[in-house]
Amino acid sequence: MPPAAIAVVRVSGPQAGAALQALAGRVPAARRATLADLKTIDGEPLDRALILWFPGPATATGEDLAELHLHGGRAVVAAVEAALGALPELRRAEAGEFTRRAFQNGRIDLAEAEGLADLLAAETESQRVQALGMASGHVSRAVEGWQERLLTLMAGAEAELNFADEDDVEVGEGVAQRLIAGMAALADELGQWLARPGAEVIADGLSVVIAGPPNAGKSTLINALVQRELAIVSPVAGTTRDVIETPLALGGIAMRFSDTAGLRGESADAIEMIGIDRAKAAVEAADILLWLGAPRDVPNHPRAILIAAQADRWRGDAAAEADAARCDLTLSAATGEGMDRLHRMIVEMARTLLPREGEAALRQRQRAALADAKQWLEVEPRSREASDLILLAERLRLASGALDRITGRAGVEDMLDTLFGRFCIGK
Repeated sequence: MPPAAIAVVRVSGPQAGAALQALAGRVPAARRATLADLKTIDGEPLDRALILWFPGPATATGEDLAELHLHGGRAVVAAVEAALGALPELRRAEAGEFTRRAFQNGRIDLAEAEGLADLLAAETESQRVQALGMASGHVSRAVEGWQERLLTLMAGAEAELNFADEDDVEVGEGVAQRLIAGMAALADELGQWLARPGAEVIADGLSVVIAGPPNAGKSTLINALVQRELAIVSPVAGTTRDVIETPLALGGIAMRFSDTAGLRGESADAIEMIGIDRAKAAVEAADILLWLGAPRDVPNHPRAILIAAQADRWRGDAAAEADAARCDLTLSAATGEGMDRLHRMIVEMARTLLPREGEAALRQRQRAALADAKQWLEVEPRSREASDLILLAERLRLASGALDRITGRAGVEDMLDTLFGRFCIGK
């Protein structure tokens, strides 16, 4: 947003060339930055700017496209926008309209558009890397490969069903067996993708919950982690009554840290009991648990870090020293002891919950579509359905349609192209 050193104004559509002609007096050579004096239709000067002309369809939107690289002052941008708005058949773009046109014109697919949206919203390194992979077509290329394998299977089924009398078309029970084997192999690969962490973990942040008994130092720890007075610290048991949550990035990974009410079995305070119930629910839903209580009392959680907190208070206490020896680290949020190590442990554990380098994570919508495709590909080999080519062909069609929901591409014509391109039918 202005003010800035440079402001880029983009015009997309059939009137893009006319807009350049009106403001700059000419349309420059394609894809070559050219200096021009911009003027209104009345001849009033607007700015000296770089203009670029991109004839469609090989453009970002698939349409004719013009760009004006202006000086980035608010007044300059407003004047140029007003001049463009005065031209016939031009209007201000709606939010996301350039990306929408790129999708509608086949320049990007749905998965790439979602990746672009995530890239614009990325605030951490892990979000940037994941969104860039999505926007660059990582998922789309995988779907394209799966669709190609499906199309080959569908072509084989269609050939058997409709052209079995042709000399170059294989017939027999072996066709159904190969279809089922191919479907099973593809279903297994889709299952491996579904086993990966979801994209929401990266976008929304991992849930890190600090829990333990009253006065264990939970609020002091979360204040030390976020480096501000987020939670009230008091020696009075039961001060924290609700779950206090704050976003925080560690090691380039988005996380949501939560301080919870002290866990104890009984309380005369009904409000505190509500807080305890919420704390227990937060612990169960946590991706990572930071436990500040006695090791013997740690909840059953797959990813718990046992912390001997408030080390500045219990040094020299034999019982406390014995408990600390059974913890993963000794820490004092008040003095800073152990904080760097805690950061490293959280980041290392968090990375086990994220996709490995080069892997793409799927959004919930994409995961649902992939799960549907996998379900349609799973056929019991000994079932009656396994020997019915019509039912198998229908399952393949439904699986292909489910994959198509991820990218918005492919269809019947692709199957026909594969069918008639790989068999000499109709010779």
